[in-house]
Amino acid sequence: MKLQTTDKIDFDKSQGLVPAIVQHAKSGLVLMLGYMNEEAVQKTLDTNKVTFFSRSKNRLWTKGETSGHFLNLHDIRLDCDADALLVQAIPIGPTCHTGTSSCFGEEKFGLSFMDHLEETIRDRHQNPSRGSYTSSLFEKGLDKIAQKVGEEAVETVIEAKNQDQERFLGETADLLYHLLVLLRAKNVGLQDVLGVLKSRHQ
Repeated sequence: MKLQTTDKIDFDKSQGLVPAIVQHAKSGLVLMLGYMNEEAVQKTLDTNKVTFFSRSKNRLWTKGETSGHFLNLHDIRLDCDADALLVQAIPIGPTCHTGTSSCFGEEKFGLSFMDHLEETIRDRHQNPSRGSYTSSLFEKGLDKIAQKVGEEAVETVIEAKNQDQERFLGETADLLYHLLVLLRAKNVGLQDVLGVLKSRHQ
């Protein structure tokens, strides 16, 4: 259930607090677990900055208030028993105090890794790095990037007709990487493409 007010949350089961699982709104990566009281939920909804009740400090605590690594609210959903929250957010910087993206470790799977790769490409675009192949592609411009996508697409098709699975996977990975670079050069992201696919699926 998408949450817009605190009215339907059952705070009484756990002495005024409910667990809040924070998930990356794009990749689905689980970032952290915190606890919220009614005031913390309301402040989160009002400010769009994820805010918890700190049990150790016995006060409201907005994630990032000291570090600047805020969690920008995307959505909050209430579970079927009305006593737990799923908070979807876009993190600004690492979520964990140890400097990792997630409090549950850095290992990324599936779309969470794709999001990580997309963020790396975005960083190479915004902060060019000498010796970076990705940065050099952006420096050469859109035509060169589009050409590379075309070349990798042809090589993928050729390997698809052969029996070397490892080479086929390698060419497919090259194609996917260069396509992500092209998306970034066009100022769109993988989520925009997925949105089109979802609309077609419906």
